[in-house]
Amino acid sequence: MKGNDLRALGVAELQKKNSELTQELFNLRFQLHTGHLEKTSRISQIKKDIARVKTILAEKQG
Repeated sequence: MKGNDLRALGVAELQKKNSELTQELFNLRFQLHTGHLEKTSRISQIKKDIARVKTILAEKQG
């Protein structure tokens, strides 16, 4: 997910995106611990996306 794409979204959409990514990260961690996760690199990718969303959300709110 690119920063420019996220900057085009509104605050409510960014908050929704943040909750979706957080839920996906939870599911990936659950799969990792149960041994069903195939692409472990997806966890770090989701973490970076969450950080991008939170950064842009802070820019828009502050």
